[in-house]
Amino acid sequence: MEFDYFGQENSRSNNIRQTLLASGWRPFYRELSWEFLWQLLSNDSQELTQKTLNLTSSLAETLGRNHYAWWANIISLTSEDTRYELEKYWNYITPEPLTPDHRYKDVLSTETPIVQFVSRSSIPIDYLLNRLQEITVFRVLNLLKSPNLITQYYQERDFYLPIEKFNSWERLEVINTVYAYWTKYDVWLQIEPYERGRRQYTLMAKNLTPLINKATCDLAVMLSGYQSRVGKVNTQFSINSFPQDIQNFTDCVQQAVLNQNQLAVVVHGEPGTGKTVWTQAVAKEVLVPLGYVIFILDHDAISNFVPPNYLERICIIINEADNLAQNRASEVAQYSNKTEHILSLLDGTLYQSVIEESEFQVKQRLVILMTCNTTERLDPAMLRKGRVDLMYEFNHKYV
Repeated sequence: MEFDYFGQENSRSNNIRQTLLASGWRPFYRELSWEFLWQLLSNDSQELTQKTLNLTSSLAETLGRNHYAWWANIISLTSEDTRYELEKYWNYITPEPLTPDHRYKDVLSTETPIVQFVSRSSIPIDYLLNRLQEITVFRVLNLLKSPNLITQYYQERDFYLPIEKFNSWERLEVINTVYAYWTKYDVWLQIEPYERGRRQYTLMAKNLTPLINKATCDLAVMLSGYQSRVGKVNTQFSINSFPQDIQNFTDCVQQAVLNQNQLAVVVHGEPGTGKTVWTQAVAKEVLVPLGYVIFILDHDAISNFVPPNYLERICIIINEADNLAQNRASEVAQYSNKTEHILSLLDGTLYQSVIEESEFQVKQRLVILMTCNTTERLDPAMLRKGRVDLMYEFNHKYV
């Protein structure tokens, strides 16, 4: 028994095409554009003339065959070969469906669903940051709502989805690469299918930053082993519940946030004076309303964390900094690189020294809030002028 490979392929292709049509997709028929035709005539007249003569010659040869009746020659104009030649010529003299301008400088991609590799003791930072990027992309899509155009190319045919038939991106039938476009925002979306239902979503625009800022304005990420998660800042204490001197210091912090692109704050005091809950209150009441994405890092995360380059406003909270940025003259600190990493975060020297051309060129605003029981164990380089801008001692037993 012979295996009919081509027959099975044709049957599979027909089934896929029927699936597209049943899902609401429709064949895209090109329309004549006099402006486009004039551009061809002006810029490529020799090629246009040659293709026109070739088509005319082919049609004349079909109609002028002497060994067939005249009516047979006319019927042959509907043959598959003639239709192919006509369609090829029509595709040449009409503009292609709109496609993304891949020169756009702002590009944000995510695979979905994000694969979670996790042990019982920790969750890799990459997974949480990829999850954050996935959430950001889909939040931007929710802000954009329905696009003005959705197209898909399959088997040398262009298809489009009527906007009234669009429900959600998750339910969209994606066989090949899908493009969507929002005229108002000049934003493109590219969707590429992978195996087992996985997809890659890529947003492209001249300026995605305003949409990303709006989409991420209330997000917080906690990087702390198995308890790592993406969510929102939650605190049961408000700034007004702190003593008046701390409220006054908070006012200074807020003013500095408004005036500076980069700010580092250290609060210190004995355990139970409310340092940690104060950072959470500042994050929720001061920074989140200003559009900052909050990152709470534990001892393990601080060594490998690099702020995502697509976020314009970032707040990093580091608790117990005196156990992290220890004096490098001490024997304990010599077995850890956490001090150097915190210093590089304060300076921006580590992650801003090399920037890929394809990445966002966002000028980031960075706020770092650190707590410690005592400043005596901190490395002297931490407290140099230009690294830590504001310091305050918490004296009142708060918790």
